Amino acid sequence: MTVLRNLVVNADDLGLTVGVNNGIFGAYDRGILTSSSVFPNAPATADAIRRLRVRPSLGVGVHLTLVDGTPMLPPTHVPSLIEDDGRFRASWKPFIVACLRGRVALEEVERELTAQIERVLGEGITLTHLDAHKHVHAFPPIFAIVARLAERFRIPVVRVPYERWSPTWGDANQRRTARRQALLNAAMLPWARHNFRTARRQGLRTPQFVGRIHTGVLSVDSLAGIVHHLRPGITELMVHPGLVDDELLRTGTRLLSSRAEEVRLLCAPETHNLLIAEQVELIRHDLAFSATRSLRHAS
Repeated sequence: MTVLRNLVVNADDLGLTVGVNNGIFGAYDRGILTSSSVFPNAPATADAIRRLRVRPSLGVGVHLTLVDGTPMLPPTHVPSLIEDDGRFRASWKPFIVACLRGRVALEEVERELTAQIERVLGEGITLTHLDAHKHVHAFPPIFAIVARLAERFRIPVVRVPYERWSPTWGDANQRRTARRQALLNAAMLPWARHNFRTARRQGLRTPQFVGRIHTGVLSVDSLAGIVHHLRPGITELMVHPGLVDDELLRTGTRLLSSRAEEVRLLCAPETHNLLIAEQVELIRHDLAFSATRSLRHAS
């Protein structure tokens, strides 16, 4: 009996810039992308939502944001989440440190994340999943809030951003980066175990997860290795496709040229052939569809 291996190919950062949107929608229109996670309050969120409306088969989740962005709510409503400039903390590290020191009010987190989900739902978009920018929802008290909101808004899937240990592929520089990211990923195991239990209690689905270790260094070799080693069931592959524009250069993100490389990789005929050869079926988080049909759509 053939054991099904289903793959959700999800692009993070939709709405970051128009160039990123162009890359993500290109990877869906011409490639293997099946799902995306949209920033609720980023510079190109409005552009992303307008273009999502003509792509109803693309899965859409909320890329919940508590760092490196601007809150939906007024600063006076979320004072523990923002800096003096009215923006969130710049990175996940100071945010998690503040959480551990008790300087982040969890009731403010819940209010802000509720507003973010309601903003996307208010556009008439059906949500398939929740995840978070920089994976800050991996911190168990934050994950518990996200899980409650998923149940409240009937969103079936929440990402647990932990990747089972896997080999690293690519050239020397790519392997070096992947090994460093693999160590950070491995350190998340205690939180991941806690979060899996929380999700299970809430009746939420948490697909297997890959792509974190090779963030920014995804290549032909690493993608082939990831696909070959997929386990039975549903796995989410996190990707960051996009086209570099001036706005992206101003964001300070480390993911620049790698985004365009991922667009090419996700659209390459060799990638389509890889999935066929490995008998991997493309799906989105809430709705399975056959690999044959999805690959034909992307060709």
